[in-house]
Amino acid sequence: MNILVTGGAGYIGSLFVKEALKNNYRVVVLDNLSRGHVEALPENITLLNENLSNSKILKEKFLKLNISCIVHFAGYALVGESIEDPELYYDNNIVGTLSLLNTALDCNIKKFIFSSSCSVYGNPNLTPITEEETIKPINPYAETKAIVEKILMDYEKAYNIKFVSLRYFNAAGADFSGNLGESHNPETHLIPRVIKTALGELNFIEVFGTDYPTEDGTCVRDYIHIEDLATAHIKAIDYLQENDDSLVVNLGTGKGNSVKQIIEITSQIIGKDIPVKYSERRPGDPAILVADNTKARQKLKWQAKYNLNDIIESAYNWHKNQKY
Repeated sequence: MNILVTGGAGYIGSLFVKEALKNNYRVVVLDNLSRGHVEALPENITLLNENLSNSKILKEKFLKLNISCIVHFAGYALVGESIEDPELYYDNNIVGTLSLLNTALDCNIKKFIFSSSCSVYGNPNLTPITEEETIKPINPYAETKAIVEKILMDYEKAYNIKFVSLRYFNAAGADFSGNLGESHNPETHLIPRVIKTALGELNFIEVFGTDYPTEDGTCVRDYIHIEDLATAHIKAIDYLQENDDSLVVNLGTGKGNSVKQIIEITSQIIGKDIPVKYSERRPGDPAILVADNTKARQKLKWQAKYNLNDIIESAYNWHKNQKY
């Protein structure tokens, strides 16, 4: 099967490309490299350095390459940036995806894997969070994910596109070889910022809020290794090949860790004290986001293999010798 991977030079996309090749899929990467890294791609990979909106060019390429499934990672993913510049997010994440879907239809590509997010739940009513939780995004980034999911549902009814929408919880960690990892500018994610503080690249790690209704007063999140995410995407492709229906599933470990716990475990693994600055809560940060992953286990036959120590150790190994 020939798979198109959009955003394949990005953080999670590049790990998936490696996993797909290992599983003997033929892979084509579509990435305009505005935020991806060509260094993250294997040699001799077919790279389409194009924008999602270039439908005429993409249609010609897709037909020549005989694409039969799209795995869609390409999307901007910084919450703060989405609040400051919502136009950028609505244009890239929604208009770009709509253009990609329409090109797929023109090429009779009817299998689509979407990189979604637990952020679509906003402040959830219950935790662990099931897929039946109300969708109520609280920022433009999350809104774009929710809107694309709705578009996919409508396209399935109208055009028979079958999709799997994977709602990630907190993606973290790095390739265990140390060759692929997280490289964002700016870096907003907790684990890399804690590690960068330990490495002396940041003066301190800022903790927003210590009075949440959690065991130690700091926010609790469900951290999932990107190797596990890559495996879940392979399972999603298998699902679409074996079933004639679509699926929306959470991807998480089902276990939460607090911000303080992340800092303490990182300090133990690295063997250094990590300076911390405590600040007021940020608006819109839910106290607890932990996945109920029952549906992923039942429908995709998938569950997370790696734990928090694996995540932090692999991330530390990447950041201390960061390649790009």
